Amino acid sequence: MGEGIFVGGGGEDYATPQELLLNYANRHGLIAGATGTGKTVTLQILAESFSANGVPVFMADVKGDLSGLARSGSPEAKLHTPFMERAAKIGFADYAYSAFPVTFWDLYGEQGHPVRTTVAEMGPLLLSRLLDLSEAQEGILNIAFRVADEQGLPLLDLKDLQALLVWVGENRSELSLRYGNVSTASIGAIQRSLLVLDNQGATRFFGEPALSLDDLFLTDEAGRGRVNILAADRLMGSPQLYATFLLWMLSELFEMLPEVGDPDKPKLVFFFDEAHLLFDDAPKALVDKVEQVARLIRSKGVGVYFCTQNPADVPEDILGQLGNRVQHALRAFTAKDRRELKQAAETYRDNPRFSTEDAIREVGTGEAVTSFLIRKGAPGVVERTLIRPPSSQLGPITEAERKALIATSPVAGKYDAAIDRDSAYEMLGKRAAEAAKAAEAAEAEEEEAPMAEREFKAGRRYSGKGVTRSTSKPTRSRSSRSDSVGEAFAKSFARQLGTRSGKALVRGIFGTLFSGR
Repeated sequence: MGEGIFVGGGGEDYATPQELLLNYANRHGLIAGATGTGKTVTLQILAESFSANGVPVFMADVKGDLSGLARSGSPEAKLHTPFMERAAKIGFADYAYSAFPVTFWDLYGEQGHPVRTTVAEMGPLLLSRLLDLSEAQEGILNIAFRVADEQGLPLLDLKDLQALLVWVGENRSELSLRYGNVSTASIGAIQRSLLVLDNQGATRFFGEPALSLDDLFLTDEAGRGRVNILAADRLMGSPQLYATFLLWMLSELFEMLPEVGDPDKPKLVFFFDEAHLLFDDAPKALVDKVEQVARLIRSKGVGVYFCTQNPADVPEDILGQLGNRVQHALRAFTAKDRRELKQAAETYRDNPRFSTEDAIREVGTGEAVTSFLIRKGAPGVVERTLIRPPSSQLGPITEAERKALIATSPVAGKYDAAIDRDSAYEMLGKRAAEAAKAAEAAEAEEEEAPMAEREFKAGRRYSGKGVTRSTSKPTRSRSSRSDSVGEAFAKSFARQLGTRSGKALVRGIFGTLFSGR
């Protein structure tokens, strides 16, 4: 067996070490329990342990408490004596206070380094989920992305997509012939959803410089993995944006990383807090893709840990792939609660010393029912475990401390200034200006022509040809105009497809852009 990280003490008198083996840490995990049962502290001690073993971590800080990872615990802290007593009880001889290398991130750029991605990298599927679009509206969004790819129109920020949708609406007749019906009502609905997203502050999230995922894999000079903390307290006000952003990160990691098989330890551990937001009202197609990523990303060396109040929040097909589990107390006040508690207990390997169902109901704060993968990836016997105390500060750091850490971060200054280069919005604006200029020139030329010539061009003239019989071969004079328009449109697309910029770009498992960054 490989090395393990000490999670707590189990067995008789909590004297038996309970360890999460590093070589099985990429087999994913679940951290569940009711509010106030100690899930946040469990997240903190797992992040500490992975970091100490050189494994970078990414986690969302929903309540603001996890920033304490950046500061060492203190003997002057109120809980110092209980922590020392617990460490002695569970045999945690190496327990000591320590700070850990932390990088702060924030979609709004206020409590950490700005996090951005482009509309193209988000892709139509995740963007449809974010905008809560119908199937028909999602189809039009896919058409817009295809047109942008073929015509070399970079989609970087929201105004690029808004401008492209206007263009799609203006050219809906030609596009409908090629891709299917394009409805102005659906385009209007998408535009309204984009406006709502804009009002929620998502404008800051879409743009450049886009986040380089390599910056999530950094270590410090001592070889400890950096703990990447996303400020999510404000972000939780937009739960769709929160869930879609984390799902985008997972898909990008899946597409970017090479296959590594079964590594000695993960390349990255990704904690998905408030995981129920990902699955609430999610269409089956999206849940299927999440399951697919969860199944395949472990071979890329990434461990995904879902954190939620109740295991029932996670679909069964995904729950079955979560091998390492820390189950804090569940409350069973209603019949539905009791059914879910029983269902949660049935997913563990029984321990003859106690009833798993009773244990899940009875464990106190800071205690949990745990099961970790053992030799050959088999699930271990369930144990009542006293979770070890954290080495870093319990609770948030001050605003001044946060700002100091941001200023001295390895990525300080890299993402601060937004870049607005020429993209779809500017390109379509130039096209419109050139078309207007050409129309004005044609109108001026028409006005300068002699009156007699204008009347001749505008007048109805007799061709002199006789009327043909109905059995005669039809002429092309009536259809020549429509044919020329269709041919011109087809030739335009053919030219676009033939250029390097016009080739359709490869999109990954979630429809995000596989840009090879």
